[in-house]
Amino acid sequence: MILEPIDWGIILGFFLLSLLIGIYASKTAGKNYSEFFLSGRNMPWWLLGVSMVATTFSCDTPNLVTDIVRQNGVAGNWAWWAFLLTGMLTVFVYAKLWRRSGFNTDLEFYEIRYSGKIAAFLRGFRSLYLGILFNILVMASVSLALIKIGAIMLGWPAWQTLTVAMAITGIYSTLGGLKGIVLTDFFQFLISMIGAVGAAIILLNLPEVDGWQGLVEHKAVSERLNLLPDFGNPKELIPLFILPLAVQWWSVWYPGAEPGGGGYIAQRMLSTRTERGAMGATLFFNVAHYALRPWPWIVVALASLIVFPDLESLQNAFPHADVNIVKHDFAYPAMLSLLPAGFLGLVVASLIAAFMSTISTHLNWGSSYIVNDFFKRFIKPEATEKELVRAGRISTLALMVVTSILALALSNALQAFNILLQVGAGTGLIYILRWFWWRINAASEITAMIVSFMVAIYFQIIHPETGLPPLSQAEQLLMGVSFTTMVWISVTFITKPVDTKTLRDFYRLIQPGGPGWKKVVKNARAEGDLIDEGEGKWDVPIGILCMILGILAIYSALFATGNWIYGNFGLASGLTAVAALSVYLLTKAWHKLTLR
Repeated sequence: MILEPIDWGIILGFFLLSLLIGIYASKTAGKNYSEFFLSGRNMPWWLLGVSMVATTFSCDTPNLVTDIVRQNGVAGNWAWWAFLLTGMLTVFVYAKLWRRSGFNTDLEFYEIRYSGKIAAFLRGFRSLYLGILFNILVMASVSLALIKIGAIMLGWPAWQTLTVAMAITGIYSTLGGLKGIVLTDFFQFLISMIGAVGAAIILLNLPEVDGWQGLVEHKAVSERLNLLPDFGNPKELIPLFILPLAVQWWSVWYPGAEPGGGGYIAQRMLSTRTERGAMGATLFFNVAHYALRPWPWIVVALASLIVFPDLESLQNAFPHADVNIVKHDFAYPAMLSLLPAGFLGLVVASLIAAFMSTISTHLNWGSSYIVNDFFKRFIKPEATEKELVRAGRISTLALMVVTSILALALSNALQAFNILLQVGAGTGLIYILRWFWWRINAASEITAMIVSFMVAIYFQIIHPETGLPPLSQAEQLLMGVSFTTMVWISVTFITKPVDTKTLRDFYRLIQPGGPGWKKVVKNARAEGDLIDEGEGKWDVPIGILCMILGILAIYSALFATGNWIYGNFGLASGLTAVAALSVYLLTKAWHKLTLR
């Protein structure tokens, strides 16, 4: 692939814009900890919502969607579409609780909700585990995807691709803090969406594809257009649809889709001005993430089935590519190679933008854990604001350097990374219930982490060596979730509860309400401690109603868009009407939620 001067001009212009934004944001980012990691808790909700969307759009995301569509059809996307349930629960139940807490990071939750040395241990352990180990593995995986893109589309060696992209990302992340990252995310999201939509339109009109009609009527595509899996095929229905919607969304912890919110999503919610702003930001994120963004990638994936119908055709088209990387996900960058000069540069810039938005967020988020939840909490509690900002900048650069070294050492997906992802199976229910059930304690969470880790090790390493029949991913998930949940619930009841003062202080701060806190509130009242004073009616039922309406609205919009593309105008019109009605009802119900 040869980039023309205009392509290089667009790419260099994008790099320069990112640097200028970081320099601009640096004027305020270095004032104190809150400015560097939370942008002074003064960011508009829509800008933070865009930042969430940009962060979850990594440079390997279109490749993943392409892989899914080529192998399992459009319906295969239910593997991640199901996480909308998690997202909407966060919007209407947990977003306001996070903002109400006033935490600097979501890990502060542990010492506010739990008590004793075990709570401090849990906070410190999670700060290093998530902030360093897990975070670096995620960033290294994303960096590996950029290395492959750079090799195909820029002709650069791995070290050059990483040096340029990481240097610019590191500069604006270190200088501008969260404010610089969020502002840069806005422009990166615009570039990414323009690139994705434009690429879909151009590639759709290739002679081989022959427009919308030619796409949907082609034999290789028509059998993969269904938005729902085959209900008559249990082998397809259970893993692709039933399991994600019935179990996966609430039971599995996954970055960006944590049950109850958390990670960099919580960081954005904590950075908003009000509770309503936290809800608005996460709602915008879920609408854009599920209803707006997927279709340009899906269209390119479907078109790739015509241009490159199998792996052999991909290998023949790129004979110099390593045969080990020519898989179905390779079809997305392969399709981009057919774009004209000028727009090709914009698309390359959009993929680099996707990389930079993800990496910058992970750098700042990981650094916030290291500084707030380890350095300040355990190493130097008396650290000044300037020392905290300096520690944040040093840890940001350190994370970047270690990630780059690891990415250069990788050649394929890490089994250890797969294990870390599976560790979340069975822990999700804790993150949902811990706000509303007083009996959960630090031992519950530690048990769930240990057991889920051991289960993941067994399924990934031990079971294949036992000679027992292999287990499907669905069977592993169900067994892992069931066993982990059973064990942590048992431990919850046999260990001591959180001390009374901590429980009451938490309730007084958050006002979660509900039957799960009835015993704590009743005992406090008996002692004259009105911890629920000023509390309104428990509004979680209304929040769940809003959640259901939001899910209906977004899924209807998602399916309506697909049917407009497919030319099913009658069904598309009906689904559009359902989406509009759901939005109307949602606005009515939303006003009944209790907000501060």
